[in-house]
Amino acid sequence: MSTSLNTTIHFKYNRKQVIQALRYHFISKKEIRFLIILVNVFALFAAVMYGFHYIKPLALILSSFLWFTLMLAFWFVLPLTVYNRAKTFRDTFDLTFMEAYMHIENPKGSKDWNYKSFKYFIETPNFFHLYIDERSFFLIPKDAFEDSDATHTTRLMLRDKIGQK
Repeated sequence: MSTSLNTTIHFKYNRKQVIQALRYHFISKKEIRFLIILVNVFALFAAVMYGFHYIKPLALILSSFLWFTLMLAFWFVLPLTVYNRAKTFRDTFDLTFMEAYMHIENPKGSKDWNYKSFKYFIETPNFFHLYIDERSFFLIPKDAFEDSDATHTTRLMLRDKIGQK
């Protein structure tokens, strides 16, 4: 059975996969990428300056600490904080793809989401990220689909109905 309109998938989020998806989300933001590049350049510059004896070891240690702290924050702290605060990731869901909208249900309620409510979607190894705005998105796990054909059919449907970034 391939995924098409009026097809329902059932899923529960996998913690490791969600944390990886959150990493993709944060790294995909231009301002975060810029900050990471800037701090990396600063750390390399400090190492070169230390190598030529223009700065003292303390300056190198401080720049290295800044780099290490930033990497820890974006790779571990931020994704874990978002995961732990969002109760959504601990629920089970039924998601039905309809002609004009998606119907999502969990034990706490249901919602119909018009495809036009989403600005765009991106695809990562484990998820389709459907973006409502630059900070809000809904994750659809690829492993919820029956097979790779169903995943591919859904990918094409999402491109048609939402559009890919």
